[in-house]
Amino acid sequence: YTFSFLLVFLVLILFHPALSIYVNTMSSSESLTISSNRTLVSPGGVFELGFFKPLGRSRWYLGIWYIKVPLKTYAWVANRDNPLSSSIGTLKISGNNLVLLGQSNNTVWSTNLTRGNARSPVIAELLPNGNFVIRHSNNKDSSGFLWQSFDFPTDTLLPEMKLGYDLKTGRNRFLTSWKGSDDPSRGNFVYKLDIRRGLPEFILINQFLNQRVETQRSGPWNGMEFSGIPEVQGLNYMVYNYTENSEEISYSFHMTNQSIYSRLTVSEFTFDRLTWIPPSRDWSLFWTLPTDVCDPLYLCGSYSYCDLITSPNCNCIRGFVPKNPQQWDLRDGTQGCVRRTQMSCGRDGFLRLNNMNLPDTKTATVDRTMDVKKCEERCLSDCNCTSFAAADVKNGGIGCVFWTGELVAIRKFAVGGQDLYVRLNAADLDISSGEKRDRTGKII
Repeated sequence: YTFSFLLVFLVLILFHPALSIYVNTMSSSESLTISSNRTLVSPGGVFELGFFKPLGRSRWYLGIWYIKVPLKTYAWVANRDNPLSSSIGTLKISGNNLVLLGQSNNTVWSTNLTRGNARSPVIAELLPNGNFVIRHSNNKDSSGFLWQSFDFPTDTLLPEMKLGYDLKTGRNRFLTSWKGSDDPSRGNFVYKLDIRRGLPEFILINQFLNQRVETQRSGPWNGMEFSGIPEVQGLNYMVYNYTENSEEISYSFHMTNQSIYSRLTVSEFTFDRLTWIPPSRDWSLFWTLPTDVCDPLYLCGSYSYCDLITSPNCNCIRGFVPKNPQQWDLRDGTQGCVRRTQMSCGRDGFLRLNNMNLPDTKTATVDRTMDVKKCEERCLSDCNCTSFAAADVKNGGIGCVFWTGELVAIRKFAVGGQDLYVRLNAADLDISSGEKRDRTGKII
């Protein structure tokens, strides 16, 4: 009978993984070492934390990876810039801190917290969503975490993880690429939320040789989407969340179908969304940025936009002409375009451009109370206003955005994007375009 019971128990464990016993916590009296090969496994068996050594390398790292994906995929690395030089390594709790010790017990990595109130024992725990946390054993509330790996991303954004600013702590959570496929140290590319613009948006930045070059932008958040990433709409298994209040400005997503894995990852030169659906052996590339010739920033200069279906791809906005015709004829649109007729402030109207990634909002201001009509009236009343865009606040939109400087970094999409209204002298408005206008060219 005893043998039969054990056999049935083993069969249940093998064929019903949910019944398996996962060890996902480490107490102050325990440790993880490279030699013991012990790991922590998240409840549900999605993530595993332990030591790993990249192929062909003699360096060791503490990290978190997916268990079920056949191709080993790492979601977080603790000591990415300070690897262990040998197979001697220990992760333990010291006071209220996690510390990673190498040879001669030297500290290789630490959570570096100031000593807190030791009201109860401290434990480390790997949560089901892949978040590695330190907490008091009697407090499981996320607000009581002493430290969490989600606050210190490496190159990957997981579901329920946040990118952006925690305004209470001043922490900015952003992604930094691996230096290479077998080298998790910090690479040259960073994907971060920039809140210094009129509207926050994500920027892909190349920091090679300490030079900060913006290579791609998400477009500003208009209350419903980032205008430069139209591909992300219409997914029933994924929900996006953008939060902007007195405590944080952040972006996150979560999966409504837990059998599908999805992650956002920055690598050298690209920012990718990858999905894995069992029993696939590898990840599928859902979308990548830059995607095409129109994605790189400043390919087309001010008052021009990039359109994939035109040749050349750079186009002057109607009412504008190339600033340097000779370079434009050579298909170099970087110097952009200039107005054919200057604004008159009395006889101006608006040209509506559909499906646009909105211009860079560095010179923009935002009024979150206006609809399209009021937005247009406000822009016309300011002689310096060059364009506007509006997203109806009643439907969750951001309100009205005004530009008073040059319009740069614009592109046109076949589907998606947002309407952009460019201010033109009435003489440059094409009344035959089908848009209803009054005698001054103003849209009715």
